[in-house]
Amino acid sequence: MDTISLSITADNLKMILSLGFLSFLVCMALTPLYTTIAYKRQWWKKQRTEAWGGGKAPVYQKLHAAKHKRNIPTMAGLIFVIAIAAVTLVSNLSRGETWLPLAGLIAAAFIGLLDDLTNIRSTGGVAGMAAKTKFILYSLIIFAGGWWFWDKLDVSSIYLPGLGQWHIGFLIIPLFWLVVIATANSVNITDGLDGLAGGLLTSSFTAYAIIAAVEHKFALAGFCLTVVGALLSYTWFNIYPARFLMGDVGSFALGTSLGIIALMTDTVYVLPIIGAVYVMETGSVIVNRLSRKFRNGKKVFLSSPIHHHFEAIGWPETKVTMRFWILGQMFTVVGLIIFIIGRSG
Repeated sequence: MDTISLSITADNLKMILSLGFLSFLVCMALTPLYTTIAYKRQWWKKQRTEAWGGGKAPVYQKLHAAKHKRNIPTMAGLIFVIAIAAVTLVSNLSRGETWLPLAGLIAAAFIGLLDDLTNIRSTGGVAGMAAKTKFILYSLIIFAGGWWFWDKLDVSSIYLPGLGQWHIGFLIIPLFWLVVIATANSVNITDGLDGLAGGLLTSSFTAYAIIAAVEHKFALAGFCLTVVGALLSYTWFNIYPARFLMGDVGSFALGTSLGIIALMTDTVYVLPIIGAVYVMETGSVIVNRLSRKFRNGKKVFLSSPIHHHFEAIGWPETKVTMRFWILGQMFTVVGLIIFIIGRSG
């Protein structure tokens, strides 16, 4: 890794910030159109009856019964996916920096959209596309992205702190798959409370805008700020009580792009730190699933992901969300410090 350089021209800074502002405005303009259609066509999100950690989800159903009775439309991720795609295609298209995260965003959004449409038409259970089908479709697009990353962008190594660049050749493709699928699923699991995922992802993409700018990848930094602008617009309406939900079309799209951007900036090692809350959320699901399997159905957490556990012990939804935002921001700063130290060494 090269030593750190914070040089950025006024033109580059203006470009990066203007993309975020433009994306915010486009999302704001699209929101009334979406809400009109969503409420008219009743795109209500169905309540799941099966827990992420396996088995039934009585705690979750009790906590969120009133919310689902409000009939909150899903698939609002369409708003920011369209805005991000439009702004990038018109103003910030770069073969080496924005083609791949944009393609990943759109492809994952399509699969998420299919899942959301299945949810709307479902009657219970997990309320969505079959997990195996979704996994296969999603893996196909990620492996395609991994091949482009290796063959077209000529990336065959990964940076490891203390070890430098580790050349792994075509094995970068399965690594690409692992990083992206883990990130996308973690973001999807985290998207469970009003404003939670929107606020956390805003911090994550802001951090990667800084990282990309430091690496002089200004088109990629602009893409990250485009996402931030769109997320600020979305979160404006998604904070409690949510006007709408992003759905899988949004969470899978953004999680996919986030994982790809971490790989393109060669900073996979700081992704679990910047995304520590996503790791915590996913870890709680894994722990509960293993506990139920090996401890005769006993759970470690009252409900998982862990944000529902804190609701179950009496924390109001807004308190859980804002405290998780604080945790996310703290870990984002730690991740940036580790990145800067690594680049300065």
